[in-house]
Amino acid sequence: MARLYYKNFTQRRLLDWLWVLGLLIAALILFTLNLGGVPLRDWDEGTVAQVAREISLHPIATNAWLYPTLGGEPYLNKPPLIHWLIALAYRLGGVNEWTSRLPGAILTALSVPLLYSVGREIFPQRITAIFASLVYLTMLPMVRHGRLAMLDGAVVSFFIFTILCVLRSRRNLRYCLGVGVGLGLICFTKGLLGLLLGAIALLFLFWDTPRLLTSWYLWLGVAIGITPVVSWYTAQWLHYGSFFTQTAIVTQSLNRIWQGVENHAQPSWYYLLEIVKYSFPWLLFLPQGFRFAWLNSNISYSKLIVVWLGVYLLTISVMTTKLPWYVLPVYPAFALAVGVQLTQVWHKPRLSYSRLAIAQARTQGFAILTILALISWGGSLYFSPLSPAKDLQLQTILTCIALTMTTAAILAQEGDRQFIVILFWGCYLSLALFVTSRHWVWELAEAYPVKPVAAMIQSNTTPQQKIYTSFPYHRPSLNFYSDRQVIPATNDELQRYWQQSNPYLLVEPTKLKSLGLKSVQRLGTREGWTLIKRQS
Repeated sequence: MARLYYKNFTQRRLLDWLWVLGLLIAALILFTLNLGGVPLRDWDEGTVAQVAREISLHPIATNAWLYPTLGGEPYLNKPPLIHWLIALAYRLGGVNEWTSRLPGAILTALSVPLLYSVGREIFPQRITAIFASLVYLTMLPMVRHGRLAMLDGAVVSFFIFTILCVLRSRRNLRYCLGVGVGLGLICFTKGLLGLLLGAIALLFLFWDTPRLLTSWYLWLGVAIGITPVVSWYTAQWLHYGSFFTQTAIVTQSLNRIWQGVENHAQPSWYYLLEIVKYSFPWLLFLPQGFRFAWLNSNISYSKLIVVWLGVYLLTISVMTTKLPWYVLPVYPAFALAVGVQLTQVWHKPRLSYSRLAIAQARTQGFAILTILALISWGGSLYFSPLSPAKDLQLQTILTCIALTMTTAAILAQEGDRQFIVILFWGCYLSLALFVTSRHWVWELAEAYPVKPVAAMIQSNTTPQQKIYTSFPYHRPSLNFYSDRQVIPATNDELQRYWQQSNPYLLVEPTKLKSLGLKSVQRLGTREGWTLIKRQS
């Protein structure tokens, strides 16, 4: 009997490792495919890449690594863990889009098998863990933001690792050390966000396994994990004094709770709209999945889903400053809830009220999948070669989505559970086509292309040269590619700079007449922008 149990246990462990390996390979393919195919976008990507490049110019473990800079000025927005990883990638593979995005993409890809492992800890059936990890893998926001040179995908991965250690510490206290390490990594990536995510983990323990809160293993692990973070913050405070406290802790962190920092104030329902816009088709299964968790709150996985999804979403919704990527830590809990509901659909429960609920869900699912299919077919026709808006890449992506939704709708209406498999394969293939296109960073279309303009600036100016532009806002990606500071200025400021010194200006050709500048020397024109200076 013992031999048979050991054999079954070994087979289960082997099967789990095969799933972990398969999910990791699938995630790495999706998160690294065509990673350097499009330029870095403005704001987070341009800023993170510029900070990392300035770090990489100095030998490892020097003060430049401890005290990062942005354009030569102290960079106090976020701790430098991801910036360090990107700087190492620059030193190994050169400065380019691929090396800028690779560390974050790999860390985010690791979160997929980690979520599977979380599912194996809390769900009695392996299939629920599989469904949850595949839902998470095929969610557009996670794939898109996880591939960018940003911090948020790594934070999600670190938090899933923390939750995995929390769950395993219930039977092996040594995993409490991993809880501290995970929280430390979060704090070393996004600062005070680690306190919120740590509070969620502790709240789950308080509800599910309160005895662990009195374990010295847990607090020893937390102390070990946060010691490097506290040391770094102390070093910054000793170096910069109150300027660091005011900038890093107050302005860039605490102020986001009650103020709209950098004009990013949004209403409280902003993140609900983000989830609705970008989580189809899996949003179809979330209401029933979350309702099941809410009604069965005596079960560990229900407690985890309710605390994780509910507390985090409520907290960020109350904050005044809102950005699309702040909602990313919700999606693993979203996927766990959807995995529960998909398992119910897959097994077709025998209880009459369950069968009725599944039948109603199937009818609703057929209607919504049909609507999604019709929208996709319409988009495919709109971008066809016969249309003025022809775009072969978008047409291919939308056709793949349309075929997926059409097939899934037909199977769902017939009561064939294979529609779930079709959704997984179709969503994965559609996302693969999407990331190989030029459209996966769609923010690039919001302003002029920076790389040609940056090349013009580099070839006509000296390093460290400041350039003033009539463009209305900063473009960190332009600063990164040109390796110069391009500073927005009003018409009056441009005229004043021109009279007081010999500046370089980046302006639209049509604006030169309205500025009334004299002795203008044109150095070049790219993408509708002209670089000028005063004739010598």
